[in-house]
This record gives sequence, C-alpha cells and structure tokens, in this order.
Amino acid sequence: MQLLTGKVAIITGASSGIGRAAAILFARHGAKVIVAARRNRELKEVVAAIAGAGGTACACAGDVSDESFAQRLVNTATGEFGGLDVAFNNAGTVGDLGPVPTMALASWNEVVATNLTGAFLGAKYQLPALAARGGGSLIFTSTFVGHTAGIPGMAAYAASKSALVGLTQVLASEYGSQGIRVNALLPGGTDTPMGRGFANSPESAAFVRNLHALKRIASPEEIASAALFLASELSSFTTGSALLVDGGASIART
Repeated sequence: MQLLTGKVAIITGASSGIGRAAAILFARHGAKVIVAARRNRELKEVVAAIAGAGGTACACAGDVSDESFAQRLVNTATGEFGGLDVAFNNAGTVGDLGPVPTMALASWNEVVATNLTGAFLGAKYQLPALAARGGGSLIFTSTFVGHTAGIPGMAAYAASKSALVGLTQVLASEYGSQGIRVNALLPGGTDTPMGRGFANSPESAAFVRNLHALKRIASPEEIASAALFLASELSSFTTGSALLVDGGASIART
C-alpha cells in the first residue's frame, strides 16, 4: 500500500541521515520528492537511488537559512510537479559543543539560523502552497534534547530545536482551518553523520545508547517511518503535536 501516491514533498537535509532515508521512503510510497541540502553531489546520488527504484525526484542545492532558497524550493515543487502536499523541514546542525560562557556568538547564530530560522523560512513559503492544494502536512524535525532532556554543551542546539515545538503549535492553530496539519518530530539518538559526530568515542556512544530505554539508538529509516506517518493520512487527526520517537529516552532512568 502506497501512502503518498500523487503527493509532492519537499525534504530538507536530504543528502544524508534522516532526510535521505525519508526521501527514499516517501518516493517508495508514491511521492514526487524535491530533495534539498547544501551538498549537490550527495543530493544527486539520492535522486539516482530514487530513480533506480522507479521513483521521481529532483535535487535543489542550497542553504535553508537563505530566504531565496526557501522560495526556490516551493517554486520547484509547483513548477515541476504542480503543487506541494508535504514539507519535511529536517535540515539541522549541532554546532560547536561547550558551555555558554565560552560559546562564540557566531556559532550560536549559525545553529539558530539553520535549525530555527531555516524552518521558519521554509514554512513561510510552504504554507501558502499547501493551502493552495486544499491542505497538507508540514513537519519540523526537533529533538528530545531540550524537550525532555538537558545534555551539557548543547545549549544552542537545544534552544533552537525546542523552539520548533512552539512554532509547530502556533502554525497548527493558525492553519488547521485550511486543512494544514503541522507537527514536530522529536527523534532520539540516531545513527547519522551528525549523531556520530557527537558520539565520537566508545565512551560517548555508550553514554548515548544508555540514555534510551531500548538501550540502543535508532536507524535513520526508523525515524523516516515516523515522518511518513505524519506526512500521510494515517495521521489525519494529528496536528500541533511533538511526536517523540526517542526509544524511551524521555522516560529512562536506568
């Protein structure tokens, strides 16, 4: 059963990790996918993988913190495929780790620009396009960090990502009457290049695994499956939610 047949989806942060897995999964379920990230070569590899499996995708390389890029993504969706039904604003960065007193303002600004401002800019152009189709699904990738757990050294990441929950709630309230559902996806530790950058030693990897009730971290495909739920009509009465897909990190105390 294909859950996104005839749908058009934008996925940012699609060159690797959760975004790449979601792009391949959404296409497998019938969506035409616009994959976006800064790395053009990796995006083309994702498009080739989707095409090789019989799906349809195109690549747009750029920076989500650039307003013109956010507009270009929506123009591509409407110009190439006729509209927009799903937007998965997944791009993110951890940034430099460390205590706030030693954090450079430039580092803080970079994390906020990607994680929060990039999501805002995406939504700014995606919402009218979704409304023009009579509704759709808008998804932000947040995190359990700063929502149910405080991890030392991750202030910029936690602040920018937890702010997405507030943005989700406001947009869900504003656009629900237009048939647009807005939700935040909150993954736990996931085996991605960004995640491996944090858990970069046997000790730190063991620490991250132990945060979770399941005592392991997720595969990107597991998080992508949750994104598919939010993108599809399986979640037709779900909006304004902060959906934890965290392997029990929010409740683990052992």
